[in-house]
Amino acid sequence: MFEDLEVTLEKVAADKLKKKPSPDKLGFGVHFTDYMFLMKWSRELGWHEAKICAKEEFRVDPAAMVFHYGQAIFEGLKAYRGKDDQLFLFRPKDNFERMNNSAVRMCMPRIPVEKIVNVLKSLIYLEREWVPRAEGATLYIRPTMIAVEPTLGVKPSSLYYFYIIMSPVGAYYAEGCNPTKIYVSDQYVRAVKGGVGYVKTAGNYAASLYMMEIAKKEGCTQVLWLDACEHKYVEEVGTSNIFFRIDDQLLTPPLEGSILGGLTRDSVIKLASSWGVDVVERRISIDEVLEANEQGRLQEVFGTGTAAVISPVGELLFKGNSYTINNGQTGGLSARLYTELQAIQNGLQDDPFNWVVRVG
Repeated sequence: MFEDLEVTLEKVAADKLKKKPSPDKLGFGVHFTDYMFLMKWSRELGWHEAKICAKEEFRVDPAAMVFHYGQAIFEGLKAYRGKDDQLFLFRPKDNFERMNNSAVRMCMPRIPVEKIVNVLKSLIYLEREWVPRAEGATLYIRPTMIAVEPTLGVKPSSLYYFYIIMSPVGAYYAEGCNPTKIYVSDQYVRAVKGGVGYVKTAGNYAASLYMMEIAKKEGCTQVLWLDACEHKYVEEVGTSNIFFRIDDQLLTPPLEGSILGGLTRDSVIKLASSWGVDVVERRISIDEVLEANEQGRLQEVFGTGTAAVISPVGELLFKGNSYTINNGQTGGLSARLYTELQAIQNGLQDDPFNWVVRVG
């Protein structure tokens, strides 16, 4: 069935093409390319009407189930411009496999992974001039699936749209790979085991917004969530997974159903392990983190995610108290991971894990 899926191209007229934004004013998720990919799914036809077309508004009924019952999943990945103007993707198949895991949990149809990877490569090649040439800038890619059946009633939708939009972006954090200030939340929680915390569904992010606003008022960049049962064990940051380097051991919470398994997280575990770093996945309490910091055994803390890659943490704010990490400096392991991951992603360094996919 997937093999029979044909993809058409609807060309955008030359006079309708948008002016590219200035490389120094990209922001994040503000500007969008001329083209997008769109396909539809129904119980009768499966995936159909697949096309690369102008990035424009599409009609959705006010009764579309996505608005009422939250069937919406998405992914985030990037296209990179390397030497000799070569374009690269980083682990795209893994992104779409993870999206299918989200689809199963949210009672949504799975996508044909190999087919979509090839479609994405074609879309990026068509929009290759949108991939920024400025250092550190990339083309952010947002695959999304939403339920569009116009019916009121709690059940899985029988109609879906899957689409891919793309946006040239600068650094996710204005600070760059410099330490950020993180708010530790012990009052509100992000997810529970047995829920949907391990999938990339829109509602998880909506649930985090209230606490995010509180964190911003305290001068923090993100929220570090604790577990929902005991409000004790560290889980993840709002947009990234979290790592702690204590006594030369790199610790990160295990994937037990309430944490999104980030691809950058997995890449860091594999890359650091290949360097001989002792990487351990285990539960770690916020009290253990703060005690290690007080004793001088906490060497560094950093988050990992597609958008920011590596985000060092220089300060934790917990219960009104501020705790400085590593004298507010970027740790050596954080800096090395940031540099080498970006070098691999941009095709500037050997890729021993076969993560990088060339476009075109």
